[in-house]
Amino acid sequence: MNVHEYQAKEVWKSFGIPVPPGEVATTAAEVEAIARKLGGQVVVKAQVHSGGRGKAGGVKLAANPAEAREKAEKILGMEIQGLRVNKVLVAPALDIAHEYYLGIVLDRKAQLPLIMISREGGIDIEEVARTNPAALVKFHFDPTVGLRPFEARRLALAIEPKPEVAFQIAAILQKLAVAFCKSDATLAEINPLIKTPAGEVLALDAKLNVDDNGLFRQKTIEAMRDLTAEHQEDREAREVGLSYIKLEGEIGCVVNGAGLAMATMDLVKFFGGQPANFLDIGGSSDPKKVVTAIRIITRDPKVRAILFNIFGGITRCDDVARGLIQAVAETGVKLPIVIRLTGTNEAEARELLKSQPGLTPAESMDEAVKKAVELAQA
Repeated sequence: MNVHEYQAKEVWKSFGIPVPPGEVATTAAEVEAIARKLGGQVVVKAQVHSGGRGKAGGVKLAANPAEAREKAEKILGMEIQGLRVNKVLVAPALDIAHEYYLGIVLDRKAQLPLIMISREGGIDIEEVARTNPAALVKFHFDPTVGLRPFEARRLALAIEPKPEVAFQIAAILQKLAVAFCKSDATLAEINPLIKTPAGEVLALDAKLNVDDNGLFRQKTIEAMRDLTAEHQEDREAREVGLSYIKLEGEIGCVVNGAGLAMATMDLVKFFGGQPANFLDIGGSSDPKKVVTAIRIITRDPKVRAILFNIFGGITRCDDVARGLIQAVAETGVKLPIVIRLTGTNEAEARELLKSQPGLTPAESMDEAVKKAVELAQA
């Protein structure tokens, strides 16, 4: 789950990370009123779950309230990477003496949080890593111990030689590490972390991604979910317990189990096709999941064939078959559908599907994938 910048800043504040003041607005008139309250030059920032807001024209400076209203009128309603801007954050424009980068990500290979910091902030960290890898300092820490003060100071001094500034960065880095762990985060990022001409260090930006599997512990953060910022397919999938990720191919995949889903996508690629999605219906025997899966997949205009690859253990093959028959009837799908059902109640499932037009059965995984690729390409 992603949260907006203004929401991530609220999380930062709850852990003691210093952030500049600011308020959220949904109309240009509200932006003007906030700018008048703050006084002086302000920055109007689009609130969308996307990077590159500045490059897309979603971050603008305004010298006065009237100009802030004018800028907001241009930002509100615009689209950034396919996401509509419905809210903006209005904050005072600060003088910046230097910009740094602070970030923590979940390193799944190392199974530890990975701190990445740099003296070069305000730009894509990927660009820093590509053009000047020496400027990026990395450090793993144990979440059961936390980031210790001497480690934080050592890291901070690697990007800022002045102790009076470095120790402020170290304190913020320690608090960010606590926020990362206690929020069940997969990413916690401050880009840029700024130093003002007076030597004060502030988190000018905030990005926080939280593991969906930890949301049962994160009720405050879960309440921050912005449904308008999510694609309809993602919302529908989550409501019925599907794991769904859209890809760019032409073969829609419906599989049970993440491992089998990955193997199926690999096999699609091996036989010359491209998967259109990762979609795991999980271990449930609820036909509604299959109906929703078909509806989600058939909304993608690139999909030319649908592949069902079900290994029935907890998931009963006959329930998947019933869901598929119901989905075909409700959606009127005309795409070719290839089905491989094996495991619990597979004989009953095949009997149910025997008389259904437009459905192509397959005995093995290889046969199913080959047929799906052939039908998509035809």
